[in-house]
Amino acid sequence: MIAIETIDLTKRFENLIAVDKVNLKVDQGEIFGLLGPNGAGKSTFISMLCTILKPSSGTAKVEGYDIMREAGDVRRSIGIVFQDPSIDDKLTGMENMELHADLYDVPRDVMHSRINEVLQLVELEDRASHNVNTYSGGMRRRLEIARSLIHYPRVLFLDEPTVGLDPQSREHIWNYIRALKKRENITIILTTHYMEEADKLCDRIAIIDKSKIIALDTPQKLRCELGGETILIESNNNDLLSEKITEAKLVDNIMITEKELNLTVKNAHTALARIVELAVSIGVYIDNISIREPDLNDVFMYYTGREIREGGGSKELTGMAARMRGRIK
Repeated sequence: MIAIETIDLTKRFENLIAVDKVNLKVDQGEIFGLLGPNGAGKSTFISMLCTILKPSSGTAKVEGYDIMREAGDVRRSIGIVFQDPSIDDKLTGMENMELHADLYDVPRDVMHSRINEVLQLVELEDRASHNVNTYSGGMRRRLEIARSLIHYPRVLFLDEPTVGLDPQSREHIWNYIRALKKRENITIILTTHYMEEADKLCDRIAIIDKSKIIALDTPQKLRCELGGETILIESNNNDLLSEKITEAKLVDNIMITEKELNLTVKNAHTALARIVELAVSIGVYIDNISIREPDLNDVFMYYTGREIREGGGSKELTGMAARMRGRIK
């Protein structure tokens, strides 16, 4: 069954196209990730699916309801955790939950049993009577997730759910997301710019950049599309080394990031010996070399020519090697 379907979904803000004719289908019960830097169009995309923004053209269905003609039914079918905090920190955790339950007309005879159920899911039942201003950032995020589940939604939207959290809190949120998918049997749409988050949580990922979806598949298949292994090289002259490696056709794909060469090869150990030999012959000193399997950051760079930075933005790749993406086969 299809939980979400978009048909040429587009959003324009004057001369800016924020979402450009997006077509996709999300299966029921799937954790579907939208991976891309800040400004790529992720939040605008889900805002239209949640009926917060009206599309400029195209349409979409959420749980079979049209986002334009049946907006009320869509809203009753979804839960949302916004990127920016939306919890009232002057209230207790329980008061926040009760307020949200009232807004969604959760029947009084089941309200508190449901509140206790979702608070247990995120391990906050012992802090329900405490003011939210005493919660840590991770606890507030968990309370927001619990609040979004109070009315039994069929689809849950999580917009950058772990942004700003420390690594331990982020890992905890991941565990709760996995648990609620299994326990609540709901579809989850997750936006993120964290590669590890998308890789660990999502059944499928759409890489979105400059308002368009440029790749869509399972994390494993996206990595496999690159093939081979990744060699990372830091040297005293990355531009010269990349030019000579390209001329010698020693690798399948080559890009220059902010500080290193990113090379995709079929056999890393064979290629590496020839690359080191080449570097010596042209007088380039190699400072550091590492070999690893391709990850989603490599996939993003392959399709966009840029890397996603930790802060959520993207860094343009530089030099002749960046322009050679996909040409060496």
